[in-house]
Amino acid sequence: MDESKLAAYRATAATVIKNLNRRNMEGYYRDTAEEAVELVCGMIPAGDSVTWGGSMTFTESGMRAALEAGPWKLLDRATAHTPEERREMWRDRASADWFFMSTNALTVGGELVNIDGNGDRLACLVHGPAHVVVLAGMNKLVADVDAGIKRIRTVTCPMNAARLHTETPCETHGICGRCHAERCMCCETVVTRHSRHDGRIKVVLIGQDLGY
Repeated sequence: MDESKLAAYRATAATVIKNLNRRNMEGYYRDTAEEAVELVCGMIPAGDSVTWGGSMTFTESGMRAALEAGPWKLLDRATAHTPEERREMWRDRASADWFFMSTNALTVGGELVNIDGNGDRLACLVHGPAHVVVLAGMNKLVADVDAGIKRIRTVTCPMNAARLHTETPCETHGICGRCHAERCMCCETVVTRHSRHDGRIKVVLIGQDLGY
C-alpha cells in the first residue's frame, strides 16, 4: 500500500483509539489483516469458546480461518438446524468467552454504529459474551453517528441485500426504502457510545478496505 496512505491511516487510527479509550473500549491498529489476526489470536486462551455474528470482514480478514484452525471451541450458528438446536446454540453463544463481529460504521469520536435485522449480533455486542472483538477496516470510519447511519443505508444495506437476496427495496432499487418488508435488515439500530465493563469491547482497526 502507498506509504502516504498508511501514514494517514495510522494518524487517524491513533485519534480514534484515544476516543475509544475515553469510552472505555480498547482500541488497536494494524496495517494489515494478517497482523490484526495475529494480534487477536494472541489474546485468546486455548480452550476458550468463540463465536461470531454475520460479518464479511470476519471472513475476508482471515479471522474465521484462524479460529477454525486454532485451539478454541467454536460455536457456529450454522451448525444448528432444528428449533431446539438453534435455541441451545443461542444460549451457548450468548455466554461465549469471545464474540467476533465488525461494525457497520465507526465514528472518529469512537462510537460504534450498527443496524441489524434479527438482532442477535447486536444482542451479543450489548450484553452476554465476556469479550467482544470488533474488526473494522478503515473504510468503516465516518464523521459522526448521522453519517454512520447514512453510510449503512446507502452502502452497507444495499450490498448485504444483494448478497443475501432479501427482496427488500435496498436490493431491488439499491437504496433504503425505510421498509417494513418481511426480511427487513433495519429492525434494530444500536449506537455504542460507552462500555461500562473494563476490557470487554476491543476494536481492532485495520489499514485496509474490508467488508461493506
